[in-house]
Amino acid sequence: MPNKKKSLGAIVKNGLLTENPTFRLVLGTCPTLAVTTSAMNGLGMGAAATFVLVFSNLVISLLRNFIPDTVRIPSFIVVISTFVTIVEMIMKAYLPALNEARGMFIPLIVVNCIILARAEAFASKNGPIASIADGLGMGIGFTCALVLIGCIRELIGNGTIFGAQVMTAGYESMLLIIMPAGGFLVFGTVLGIFNAITAHTVKKKEGSAA
Repeated sequence: MPNKKKSLGAIVKNGLLTENPTFRLVLGTCPTLAVTTSAMNGLGMGAAATFVLVFSNLVISLLRNFIPDTVRIPSFIVVISTFVTIVEMIMKAYLPALNEARGMFIPLIVVNCIILARAEAFASKNGPIASIADGLGMGIGFTCALVLIGCIRELIGNGTIFGAQVMTAGYESMLLIIMPAGGFLVFGTVLGIFNAITAHTVKKKEGSAA
């Protein structure tokens, strides 16, 4: 059933914190580990995914009463692929270096479990404004997670953040961190910290309410 009582702010906050797609739902792990070798890579991937999330949620919400249940998933993929194609064309035209760094992961947004999940769980059951808010919240939450992991990996692995030198000239880079194994290490550590903080916050609220 559509969640009419939930405010737009609460819907956005849900994607940022309560159901953060990376740290709470653990969705989109493949691009998370693959593209976060630098903060800029994470920001670019997150921005592309946010664009697709917002506009695919909007269109699917507008068409939700016209799409038969038997073909809803293929229909969602057609809508999502349209916006992925738009993003890919824009990036190839105006941001070729960024597009090259993303490799095959931009086209694979079509089957990104985060976007398909929001289309099925939210956009197909709620109005367009709420669906935009949901896409925005989930997209920003995903982007923040990618940028955070990218910053950590880039700083430890190269001594830079967004390409700007942060560490001193004598800093010895830990190249392991920007390799696949390092991605798993950083992701697991940040995931654990995020969930520990969240659990502590929930326990504190429950204690105050008791």
